[in-house]
Amino acid sequence: MGLLSSKIPVRHGAQQQGIRTACQMARDILLKTAAQVRPGITTGEVDRFAAAEMRAYGCKSAFLGYRKFPGHICISVNEEVVHGIGGPRVIQDGDVVKIDVGIEYQGWIGDNALTVPVGNVARETLHLLAATEEALHVAIKHARDGWMLGDLCHSVEDHVTRYGYTVVREFVGHGVGRKLHEEPQVPNYGVKGARPRLKSGMTLAIEPMINFGTEKTRVLSDKWTVITLDRKPSAHYEHVVLITEKDPEVLTMRKRMFPKGVEDLTPLPVESLA
Repeated sequence: MGLLSSKIPVRHGAQQQGIRTACQMARDILLKTAAQVRPGITTGEVDRFAAAEMRAYGCKSAFLGYRKFPGHICISVNEEVVHGIGGPRVIQDGDVVKIDVGIEYQGWIGDNALTVPVGNVARETLHLLAATEEALHVAIKHARDGWMLGDLCHSVEDHVTRYGYTVVREFVGHGVGRKLHEEPQVPNYGVKGARPRLKSGMTLAIEPMINFGTEKTRVLSDKWTVITLDRKPSAHYEHVVLITEKDPEVLTMRKRMFPKGVEDLTPLPVESLA
């Protein structure tokens, strides 16, 4: 958290529009891909659908080949936290499926994620999803010119721990723009008042990764898929946010899956989130 604000990219004008366009494209592809998730489909089929959508939009995956990652998207099921790779696994009724879509378009990156409940999901798991999405929007309210990044990061952990959930600590949000991962790191935990100070023109990928049980994780033998150590479910929601002189601008804006948060655990269908 000691990073100087001067080291964080600040974009203006056409640069902001470049990121905005890429993020809107990533949003559209995420929602179309997430709508494919259903019992009986394989995670590999979902990945191939996303790849076809990227070709149709004229963009490319920001993940494929990144440090030799083999998938077009990240698709992670149940206890898988992030960085899951599409393959032969068949999605089942009761699963929760995290879809993370990152694309590159005309030199700019768009990145966003959500968690899809499949069929008859346990109520306690739906509560985890709703609380995680809630935490994302709590954090977004802190993405303001002149505010401290530490306050934003602290707000996520402060929100989810009241429900007994834990924050993944090894993987964090980040700046985004020309590269998939830019400064600053955006953890889902932090010290209130800690620097850097946010400035208008910064673009942050805010992405709570929240576990039902232990915060501890491990990486599987594929060297990518991260799972919870106790095999309990995890949830993941992400938006890219532009800091402005007024309210935060969510560049990957979609409707909330749980509009009333944990007060109503009936998720809206993915098709209605556009």
